Amino acid sequence: MSVSGPAGDAGVEARCHLLAEMLRIRRFEERCVELYSATEIRGFLHLSIGEEACAVGVTQALGAEDAIVSTYREHGHALARGLSMRSIMAELEGKVDGCSRGRGGSMHLFDVDTRFYGGNAIVAGGLPLAVGLALADHLTGRQQVTACFFGDGAVAEGEFHESMNLAALWHLPVLFCCENNLYAMGTSLSLTESETDLSLKAAAYRMPSWEVDGMDVVAVAQAAGEAAETVRAGGGPHFLELRTYRFRAHSMYDPDRYRDKTEIEAWRHRDPITLLGNQLRASGDLDDAALETIERDIAGEIDDAVGFAAASAIEPVEDLERFVTTMQAER
Repeated sequence: MSVSGPAGDAGVEARCHLLAEMLRIRRFEERCVELYSATEIRGFLHLSIGEEACAVGVTQALGAEDAIVSTYREHGHALARGLSMRSIMAELEGKVDGCSRGRGGSMHLFDVDTRFYGGNAIVAGGLPLAVGLALADHLTGRQQVTACFFGDGAVAEGEFHESMNLAALWHLPVLFCCENNLYAMGTSLSLTESETDLSLKAAAYRMPSWEVDGMDVVAVAQAAGEAAETVRAGGGPHFLELRTYRFRAHSMYDPDRYRDKTEIEAWRHRDPITLLGNQLRASGDLDDAALETIERDIAGEIDDAVGFAAASAIEPVEDLERFVTTMQAER
C-alpha cells in the first residue's frame, strides 16, 4: 500500500496500515529479547526498536520488482518487505526452515523471492552490492529501484564514498537510505564526522539529497515515494537521511554506557508508534477495540512463528558442505 499526498494527509486506511506494520516489527523484536534471554536465539542480535518508521515508510515506496539491500539491523526491513515471520524466526534460531537455512542468523537474512538481498555484517558492505544490482538493472533497461539501507557509521567507510561516486557517475537507479541514529555502535556521530549533516555529503556527489524525520512514518513514506518515483523514471540516485534513534543498545551484548539516559527518554517521547497512534486517536480513526484487534492479530502471528521455529530442525551434519564449493590445490 502506498501513501500519497502531503505528509500527514495520508488516508486513514494507509495510516492504520503503517501503524500495524510498525507494531508488528516492535512486538516481534520484543519477543526476540525474551527468546534471546532464554537462549533460544544465540549469537549477535541487533534490534531496531525505535527505528520502525524507517523500514515501514521506505518499503511503501517499493514494488515487488524492486530490490532491497540491508544491514545487520534488518529484522524490520525484512518483515516490512514481506519475508514470512516464520522464516525469519527460524533463521534467528538457526533452524533449517529459516530464510537462509539457519546458516546466517540475525545478521544475514536473505530471500530471493522478495528481492531482499540480505543483511550484511560488514559496515557499509551492502553499498557496493546495491550499486551492482542497480548497474545490472541499468544495463538491461529494467525500470527498477534498488533501496539500500545503511547507518551513519557507514558514512565513515571508503565503500560509502566509492559507491556514491559510481552511482552518481553512472546515473544508477539507487535509493540510498541512511538511518542516522546518531551512534556508530557506541561512538557519537559528533566524534567521528566533522560534518554531521550527512545529506550534505551526498549532495557533494551531485545527487538529490535531503533529511527526513525518521520518527514520522508518514513523512518517511512521502519522501521515499517521491524519491523512488524519480529514480525509477531515470532521475539517477537519490539520498535520504532518515534521522532516527534506537531505544535499545547497539546489540544485546552492549551495556549501553555511552548514552545519557535523559537523551534516551527524550527520544522515547518521539516514539513513531506512539506519535501515529495518538494522531489516529485524536482524529477519531482509532479506538481501543481496533487497537486490541491489531495487537491480537500480531500476537497470534508471533506465537505461530515461535512455534514454527521450535518445531523446525537444525541442519544435519551431513549437509554442512552443501552449497559450499571447494577447490583442491594442485600438488
